Amino acid sequence: MSLANQFAAYTAWRSRLATYIGELQSWLSQNELSDAQSDMRLTQLLERLREDRLNVAFVAEFSRGKSELINAIFFADYGNRMLPSSAGRTTMCPTELLFDGNKQPCIELLPIQTRATNSSISEYKRFPDEWTKVGLDTESPDAMQYALRHVSETTRVTPEEAGRLGFEVGEGQIELYSVGEDGLVEVPRWRHAMINFPHPLLKQGLVVLDTPGLNAIGAEPELTLSLLPNAHAVLFILAADTGVTQSDMAIWREHICGGGMARRGRMVVLNKIDGQWDELKSAEEIDAEILKQVETSANILELPASQVFPVSAQKGLVAKINGDTALLEKSRLPQLEMALSRELIPAKREIVCEGTESEFGDVSRRIRGLLDSRLVGLREQLTELTELRGKNKGVVEYMMGKVRAEKDEFESGLQRYYAVRSVFSTLTNNLFGHLGLDVLRQLTHETRAAMLEAAFSKTLSDAMANFFAKSREALSKSGGEITEILAMMEAVYKRFAVEHGLKLGSPTTFSLLRYEKELDRLQAWCDDHLNTMVSLLTHDKKNITQKFFEEVAVQVRKAFEHANRDAEIWLRAIMAPMETQVREHQIQLKRRLESIKRIHQATDTLEDRIAELDGVEKSLLAQIDALEEIIGRVQDMLLPLDPKQLEAA
Repeated sequence: MSLANQFAAYTAWRSRLATYIGELQSWLSQNELSDAQSDMRLTQLLERLREDRLNVAFVAEFSRGKSELINAIFFADYGNRMLPSSAGRTTMCPTELLFDGNKQPCIELLPIQTRATNSSISEYKRFPDEWTKVGLDTESPDAMQYALRHVSETTRVTPEEAGRLGFEVGEGQIELYSVGEDGLVEVPRWRHAMINFPHPLLKQGLVVLDTPGLNAIGAEPELTLSLLPNAHAVLFILAADTGVTQSDMAIWREHICGGGMARRGRMVVLNKIDGQWDELKSAEEIDAEILKQVETSANILELPASQVFPVSAQKGLVAKINGDTALLEKSRLPQLEMALSRELIPAKREIVCEGTESEFGDVSRRIRGLLDSRLVGLREQLTELTELRGKNKGVVEYMMGKVRAEKDEFESGLQRYYAVRSVFSTLTNNLFGHLGLDVLRQLTHETRAAMLEAAFSKTLSDAMANFFAKSREALSKSGGEITEILAMMEAVYKRFAVEHGLKLGSPTTFSLLRYEKELDRLQAWCDDHLNTMVSLLTHDKKNITQKFFEEVAVQVRKAFEHANRDAEIWLRAIMAPMETQVREHQIQLKRRLESIKRIHQATDTLEDRIAELDGVEKSLLAQIDALEEIIGRVQDMLLPLDPKQLEAA
């Protein structure tokens, strides 16, 4: 089963999952069981499923056959090359291939001059006017080829301008950015490209990231700090005829798997093995040569040989287009696709399942708890009314007084509930006092001032280290507030469960660990690239300051933004069950009191009221069965799949 087919199966699974969750949302609305909190959480969950993307990044030096490999794996069914693939450099800027149904097919290009600002690519994506748009005629292959050549364009600037844009001129092994006879330096014309193309795979949510060689990777930090780390799979392409070159090794260590620590979804592809095909050699001799190259590359990259995949992308593409099964097998492309499927699809499915299970589980437990609470209250009413059969008026009055006393006691207990809400509000304010973006803005302002005023390298280094230390301190204090909120809510849940019989379970937990790890990752990158003795001694402090804030600080801010959003969702989720149960308990006590009053005043006959409540009980049990059926369908979708099931899908 090809990667394209497995991805299609994954997309179909995701669509069915969204359908079942949508069914629950509609059912809750029809049965008047929905509330603002549940509806919002289900809506957000459905939006995430609709916007779900599968990001696959291809990284290589130029002339490794990267664009041809993208064509062979994803776009062979198109019947032609989607991306231009020829000798020399075909991709000069990071290029995303995706589909947005709200836009016409086009190429959007961000001018390289935007590198001089302090704004990231993701920020520029909010401002369409900053991008140059080129239309795509999807009916004309020639027009498509012509339009796609824009990603290969360069421009010439002064050495000073090149440095300002982040391109180091004439340093180390970098030869591309050298001063020409005209005194100018050739650099990419575009900073980033987005190709909006209505291909079936892209429509299903695939996003392919095509990266340029080492020099452009180094020049665009968002690529290495955000786009590559967040990709679900990264394919690192080598050429079989050159093996692992010095620049290949630099990319591997700097941007993919430093220290040989391979992460899930990171693969090495040894391309162009068709160069080893020789009619004067036996198949065994050719296989032995290819195996030797695989083992050599694996040893240099400090990886098991099983993680290096020899292929011929060009022959694989030709074989797929022409339906040549023998050539496709010889190209070894199916083995790479199978490995990619094993890594990519299950990993992505697991991520979606975890997120869905958490949100959906909280909502479904709340609704089930609400129905259980109603059922308990209803059965208490039935028990009370059944016990009144054949009793005199005095007994009815006694029962009415008993329920009224329960109601008064509960409403007295509500004072504690309101006190809890007040303390909860205070703790919430304390939490956002540490975690909020205002604190981070102030820290960013102070750090920038300290770095610009620094007279010595140590002062500059200390300012960067202090930025991370204070950011960690903010997360640590926030974690303390979260622990306090959780402990308080656990105690309140238990107290109300014991005193009033509310079914609250345990409050939802929350942790900032993922954001602490993100700070660790960003500081490690900073310490490797900016906060080093060589960098501090050889670069102007303004240049280091600018790089720190446009490359590192912007990513820290993103982490805090996500932490704030997740904390807000958690705070609503932890209070919602209690609010729902308190409101429901009040309603049930009021209904019990009214029932007995009506019997006492002879406005209702006892048997009629019991019959009416019997009907309500049957209706409630039917609702619980219907809810369980819908929940069961979603939970079945979230069960882990073994490889055989995935293959069968």
